[in-house]
Amino acid sequence: MKKKQILTILCSFLLAGLSAQTLEEARELFAKGEYEKAKPVFRIQLKAQPGNGNYNYWYGVCCLKTGQPEEAVPHLETAVKKRVTGGQLHLGQAYDATYRYEDAVACFEKYVADLKRLKRPVEEGERLLERSKARLRMLKGVEKVCVIDSFTVDKERFLEAYKISGESGKLHTYNAFFGTEGKHPGTVYETEIGNRIYYGDDGGQGTLSVFSRSRLGNEWGAARPLPENINGRGNTGYPFVMTDGATVYYATDGEGLGGYDIYVTRYNTNTDTYLTPENVGMPFNSPYNDYMYVIDEYNNLGWFASDRFQPEGKVCVYVFIPNTSKQTYDYESAEPGQIVRLAKLHSLKETWEDEEAVAAAKKRLEAALNYRPKQQRAMDFEFVIDDRRTYYLLSDFRSEEAREMFRQYQLLEKDYRLQREKLDAQREEYAQAGESERAVMAPAIRDLEERVLQMALEMDSLGMGIRNAEINSAK
Repeated sequence: MKKKQILTILCSFLLAGLSAQTLEEARELFAKGEYEKAKPVFRIQLKAQPGNGNYNYWYGVCCLKTGQPEEAVPHLETAVKKRVTGGQLHLGQAYDATYRYEDAVACFEKYVADLKRLKRPVEEGERLLERSKARLRMLKGVEKVCVIDSFTVDKERFLEAYKISGESGKLHTYNAFFGTEGKHPGTVYETEIGNRIYYGDDGGQGTLSVFSRSRLGNEWGAARPLPENINGRGNTGYPFVMTDGATVYYATDGEGLGGYDIYVTRYNTNTDTYLTPENVGMPFNSPYNDYMYVIDEYNNLGWFASDRFQPEGKVCVYVFIPNTSKQTYDYESAEPGQIVRLAKLHSLKETWEDEEAVAAAKKRLEAALNYRPKQQRAMDFEFVIDDRRTYYLLSDFRSEEAREMFRQYQLLEKDYRLQREKLDAQREEYAQAGESERAVMAPAIRDLEERVLQMALEMDSLGMGIRNAEINSAK
């Protein structure tokens, strides 16, 4: 009996030593930021001493840093009650990550006040406070939008999930459109008639920016970056342009809710500028990455992608019914938690207020998913002969004379495109120049304008000759 008691005591001492050693190792892992490895040890310690402030703090931070903010909240609340150093900061972050923005604001206000009292730097605390305030404002304006379906797909191939009508244009990956290789995050939007593209590409300093190009003849013109009020916020990409040619949606990871946020701007033809971009708000945006917002007006369906609550390498593509005007939920009268669920898109059915509209939209979506475009013929160019004939290849011409004239037309068209680009560049430079510089530049610009106009007239005349030669050859 005594031997058994001695053995039990020895085992207890050994386990206590092992526990202490494991706890010490876990604290070292915690200090190094290896939270996933440290978390199981703190969980065990917490079961033994659930009221221990430090154990609650360590475990709560591990949960927060490993994508479990909901699990982190009660433990960090205990840590704050126990006055554990750092608890206030991480509890505010956990509240923020769980959409409890009012609690986050209160927490960060207390945290900043404590820093000021201790005469410590407050910049980071104030940044977190302002971010939570901004998110709270967004939460108070969640848009009423009917989300009819969603698809979880591989991030690298998410564009394949978008099934939009030809009338709304085309979406491409950067590599597929430009024929490049390697990892490139850019996407390309091409207008319905294929005369303009908007795309994300390296804007310098390793950041992504949105550019546009116009098609002149059979080639694309020079790349033009969109203005600073669009490209100046960080990485900017995933553009889409409505059929009006003026409304532009894009995403940027600059100031916003977090990660990529979706913005909208409009081109002002009177001033030749883009209006100040607006964040489209919740539920489209979240603290995660939200991007590639598309409105298919022909099918009356909207699309956007988000990696909210998704595992690494996956994104969710949501399909919704676009609103003709923005209406928001009443934050003050809604039941507790409802607005948060709607902002998170926790349950799509909770967004369904009109069952008939949902059923009709689902039919349109099914038709879009099952649509198979007709095989397109090969084409090197597009040249209209008459109301019945449009040629796409040199072999389409029956008249040898017309074919030879068209070769001359292509050379003239290429020269015209180059001179037109040169003129556009000089006009831009002129617009930004001072009065004295403009006086020097003006004569050259006028000469080039006359040359471009003359070339356009020559192209029209040559084009008419081509058509006449081809039509007469068939008589």
